[in-house]
Amino acid sequence: MIFGFYAAAAAMVVVALALVLVPMIRHARDEGRQRQVFMLALVITLLIPLCTVGLYLTVGTPVALNGVPKQTPINIDQAIAELQQHLKDKPDDVQGWQLLAQTYSQMHKTANARDAYGKVLALDPNNTAAMVGWAEADSIERHDHMIDGHALELLERSVQLEPDNQRGLWLLGISRFQHGRYDDALTAWRQLQPLLEPGSKVAQAVAEQIAVAQARAGGAMQPATPESAPNGPALDIEVSIAPALQDKLATGDVLFVYARAEQGPPMPLAVAKLTPGTWPIHVTLTDAMAMAPQMKLSSASRVFVGARISKSGQATAQSGDLEGDAGVVDVASKTPIKITLDKVH
Repeated sequence: MIFGFYAAAAAMVVVALALVLVPMIRHARDEGRQRQVFMLALVITLLIPLCTVGLYLTVGTPVALNGVPKQTPINIDQAIAELQQHLKDKPDDVQGWQLLAQTYSQMHKTANARDAYGKVLALDPNNTAAMVGWAEADSIERHDHMIDGHALELLERSVQLEPDNQRGLWLLGISRFQHGRYDDALTAWRQLQPLLEPGSKVAQAVAEQIAVAQARAGGAMQPATPESAPNGPALDIEVSIAPALQDKLATGDVLFVYARAEQGPPMPLAVAKLTPGTWPIHVTLTDAMAMAPQMKLSSASRVFVGARISKSGQATAQSGDLEGDAGVVDVASKTPIKITLDKVH
């Protein structure tokens, strides 16, 4: 690189001198002053290159001749490793922990994100962004995607501290909806509505979910009819119980009938919560029975359909629950689906 530069520079100097000196010498020869002009040309030939080199070394940038060194791009793992090392040295850096949590969230490493948000809350208990982030990461990490317990407490507190926290209000409404508290869900989402840009996709999604909650308010997950969702799928399900398990039924038992995607997260796309009575029990699952607006029956082509008698009253399966399923069926199916509760969890 350096040799090529100097060679090119020398060639340019030679050419420039030739263009100046050759006509000068010819003119001097014609006038009989060849010796004097030759000496002058010799001085110019030696002096100009030396001055050029000296001037470049004085005010130029010789190191630039080596080229600009290539910078090795840093990847996300290196960036996280450096941030983690920084946090080891300065464990009280709230912004650093929050950046790490947000990075993990973007990478879908929800368990790591939840831990990092926990560090933020340990340092700054009133950090509403960390409260909402922890609750969201926790719900994604759970196999049933429920928002309850500590996550629900954090969401409620975040909204108390920051009433216009849009993400907090949205998730708080989802949590209340999941637990059948439709009026409370409506309160959260109606508080959220004025904060959204009119006509935006988010505003439309909230409006749709408000309509679903309104339709179900006071119904405590009562069976929906096909007319409640005329433009969507409707799975007619008949649930019975095996004679051998009849004596395991008890007062307070709750029947959950659900459909979840054949592949993907285990969160139900539709679920009905019923009080067992006369068998068989009939129910129709529709889009109106979704637990979240983005995850409903019409979002899948095939679903796994099952039913469970919960002894605790909770949606999450526990030891002693009675279960049965109809396997995977087509969402567009119009044929009645029969399920027999014949297993003990």
